[in-house]
Amino acid sequence: MKTLKSSSLLAVLLASFAGGAAAHDTGHHSGIASQPNKAVKAPFDIVHSRISTEGNIAVFHMAVSGKAGASRPAKSGKLAGSSVFSYVWPTTLDPAVIGFEAKAGILAFAVTSHPDFDDTPLFDENGDGKLDNDGDLWHSHWVVLQPDPTCGKDALKVADIPAGTKPRLPKTWPGLPILIDSPGWTPTFRKSTVEVRVPFDDLGAIEAGAFDGVTAALRVNASLHNPLLCVANVFKVASGELSLPGKVNK
Repeated sequence: MKTLKSSSLLAVLLASFAGGAAAHDTGHHSGIASQPNKAVKAPFDIVHSRISTEGNIAVFHMAVSGKAGASRPAKSGKLAGSSVFSYVWPTTLDPAVIGFEAKAGILAFAVTSHPDFDDTPLFDENGDGKLDNDGDLWHSHWVVLQPDPTCGKDALKVADIPAGTKPRLPKTWPGLPILIDSPGWTPTFRKSTVEVRVPFDDLGAIEAGAFDGVTAALRVNASLHNPLLCVANVFKVASGELSLPGKVNK
């Protein structure tokens, strides 16, 4: 599977974030369109990424050249070193909009699958009466991303919570020592698309934001903390260079 160098990913993303992600005209009137790439595994080969709103609902949408959600990580039997597959919408939204500390990092919405652990303790996705055994089913998160060289040169991680600190966190924070929210919004997969409908209190904030689309694999670090969860491989970026050109409802 073709991947992008994490250094290139980080450099462009941080430059876009710091500069307010000035969008360029992609020639498409709705979201970000991408050319299919046979070097990328079809379930992660993004051909379109979009965020739109309907009333107080933000709709996160991504289309791929194959069957969305068809590929999930193999179970390793242990947490350390295990994999997470993801469909991600990096944004320029301030993390405070979701309930994290302001300017804590890069806020992204993600749909993930990981069979070796469960990080949605408030929800029973497989309906078996247990809350801790369904991490393999696709589910949604808000995450805050930060750079960390421990993950690799110029690589990104889901931001860790330093021991002994009590940062501002969303009400549906799952209790992990990272900046992650598990709000329980269920993704819908239909053939080549994945879509999540997210109720939003401050639609003005999201409508003013910019975004991109990314498919990626993350890895649980062997130390299980600081960092806990690193971005290991980027399969594809909707815009090509992660310039965050997408505008909500445009």
